[in-house]
Amino acid sequence: MKKLLIVGAGGHGRSVAEAILAVGQYRLAGFLDDAAAGQPPLSQVWSLPVFGAMADLAGYRQHADVVIVAIGNNRLREELHDRLDAAGFEFATVVHPKAMVSPRAVIGAGSAVMAGAIVGTEAQLGAGVIINCAAVVDHHCRVEDFGHLGVNAAMAGGSALGRGAWMQAGSVLGYGVKLESGVVLGPGKAVSSTYIKKRI
Repeated sequence: MKKLLIVGAGGHGRSVAEAILAVGQYRLAGFLDDAAAGQPPLSQVWSLPVFGAMADLAGYRQHADVVIVAIGNNRLREELHDRLDAAGFEFATVVHPKAMVSPRAVIGAGSAVMAGAIVGTEAQLGAGVIINCAAVVDHHCRVEDFGHLGVNAAMAGGSALGRGAWMQAGSVLGYGVKLESGVVLGPGKAVSSTYIKKRI
């Protein structure tokens, strides 16, 4: 099996690690996290090593065949993804075995689909996307690169989430709604108008 390195050892990184272990597709090599240089330094998570901080990503190429950036902050996830891409890393896509994903959906490199999530027919997920636990991306939805659906967020059919936009826990996009790039939709908010450009 290919060795997989997780960038980020926080809550989301550990959740992605559990998904990787549950799938059994990769051998989990360990983590990178800036907490490795903290006080006290983080040296391991469970029995897995934290190799070091994220300042010199290319220097950790020896530890892994593939990588995933498992950090909830969309801008930081995109920045690190781009740096790893420039360093020649291959990206893993992680789908928890208890997620339901249509065989006709498209999932971009470096994305994570977590337990209980549903991705419907002909949905399109870009690179570095997070679909968190029990979130729903219905038929023909589009999540652009580095978009993020929080726990129990839901996209009705044909809706779209812009690049780096974040639907927080329990938020909802109505049918055909487009949420613009970088927008943050607060917890429990529902949007039915067609085009949203600012924080809600």
